[in-house]
Amino acid sequence: MRRLSMLCVAALITAGTMFTAPAATAGETTFRPVRGCADLVRTYDLPGAVTHVETATVVPATATEPENCDVRGYVEPAVRFQLRLPIKTYAGRYLQFGCGGFCGSVTAPPFTDCGLPHGGDVAVGATDDGHVGTTPNVFDDGKWAENNQAARDDFAFRAPHVVSKASKRLITAFYGAPPRNSYFSGCSDGGREALLLAQRYPHDFDGIVAGAPAGYWDPLIGVYQTWLAKVNTGADGKPILTAGKLPALHAAALSSCDKADGLGDGAIDDPRACNFDPATIACPAGTDNAGCLTAAQVEATKKIYVPPTDERGRKLYPGGQTVGSELSWYGWILPAPEFGDVPASYGLADNYLKYMAYPIGTPHSSVEKFAFTAREFDRLTPEGIRSNAMSTDLREFRRAGGKLVIWHGWADQAIPAAGTVDYYQRLTRANGGHAATQDWARLFMVPGLYHCATGDKLTEYDPLKQLVSWVERGTAPDRTIATGRDADGKVLRTRPVFPYPLQAKYDGTGSIDDAANFVPVAPSRPSQDLVSWAGNDLYGKAGPVAP
Repeated sequence: MRRLSMLCVAALITAGTMFTAPAATAGETTFRPVRGCADLVRTYDLPGAVTHVETATVVPATATEPENCDVRGYVEPAVRFQLRLPIKTYAGRYLQFGCGGFCGSVTAPPFTDCGLPHGGDVAVGATDDGHVGTTPNVFDDGKWAENNQAARDDFAFRAPHVVSKASKRLITAFYGAPPRNSYFSGCSDGGREALLLAQRYPHDFDGIVAGAPAGYWDPLIGVYQTWLAKVNTGADGKPILTAGKLPALHAAALSSCDKADGLGDGAIDDPRACNFDPATIACPAGTDNAGCLTAAQVEATKKIYVPPTDERGRKLYPGGQTVGSELSWYGWILPAPEFGDVPASYGLADNYLKYMAYPIGTPHSSVEKFAFTAREFDRLTPEGIRSNAMSTDLREFRRAGGKLVIWHGWADQAIPAAGTVDYYQRLTRANGGHAATQDWARLFMVPGLYHCATGDKLTEYDPLKQLVSWVERGTAPDRTIATGRDADGKVLRTRPVFPYPLQAKYDGTGSIDDAANFVPVAPSRPSQDLVSWAGNDLYGKAGPVAP
């Protein structure tokens, strides 16, 4: 659940400020500070977010980054942050990045190339979400939450909000005026934070990007990751499906489903249209080789493709792994020795169940102890609703003029894409229907993309330029581009990604690896993406907010 560093923002016109403005660069106006960088070091008594700046240091420009004031400190009680303020090229915008996994460290927020004129740099910020992990940003650390409700709440909902307050106050102090436009971008847990901000803090950001959002937090981490950890573990404690079988399994999946969209391009554009049975490559009796699956492996694979269910057959999560995602299972569902002894799903689930999932002072669980029952599902809810970002009531965000871009890779191995399309369908139903919701919130589903980045054919996706154009110019995103690169960075494929439910169709001319040769089409038949599952009543349970 790593954080994707990828936001840029567009032009801004400010008025009535104390800025010293040099000549505009191709439509961009840049502003100089009104005080020295070191002058920011002090305590700021913000309501609900008392902020201590411990250091503020001028960092010289490099070939890729502007000269900036590097500000570091914390919001009480322990939400650490880093804020980087351009000294000569600031153009009046703030960008805050989300955090990944269980967070636990501050990753330096990058200055990214937006493709805008030089001089349009944005102030950037990031946080550790209120705690320091013993193994930061690795999925085997949750002890910080065992007996610390303040740390739990900072991670669950408070930290991104109070850091936005602190950052805007510091921007105001440094440049003489607050940012005109503020943006948030996160993927995975950062995507959860993104949705949570739109739902609970609708005035914090003008534009929000939620990538592969872990919004169904407690069912995702406590139930679904536990399912992944268990279904591929044999009685001997070893993985049933092994890494050597994944290429053959993926090849069989492609053979079955690649051409469902009318184009054989080595990718499955819409796994919902695929009916693949792993038993088609079952090993003949008495044999076992890399090109087939044993009977036990067939059964384990079937379970991986579906969500867990309770004792009555009711789904405990909206979806399972999608057909086409098989190569991404290594390291997440199957252990990867270079990343540790257990898969990431086990590390997340076990530490969540042991240290974070239940109210302090109540019995906790573990991967080994957890049972897929309605009772165990419900036991997660009291603490889980503090972290969940499942509310479909975004009326205040919409009224404030906010714009929301949600995106997800169809081959995401960490967070099933089914949950995101389920959420978006519920969001449209609660907000006047699909057309009305498209005016301020759009979903983009990227074929073949794994969790946040990488994939077999497409490896990266960044809809942020389109979001900024939407916020600042009123141009809604009708077409975005996903890119596939090799290990050396060479572009091998580009493909358009249209707003859900539109899909990309080859127009019959030119290279199938060129996005220019695809047009938007409606699905061949309407899909029903709203899932009835054990969490149906969670959408109406908005969690707590901080001042």
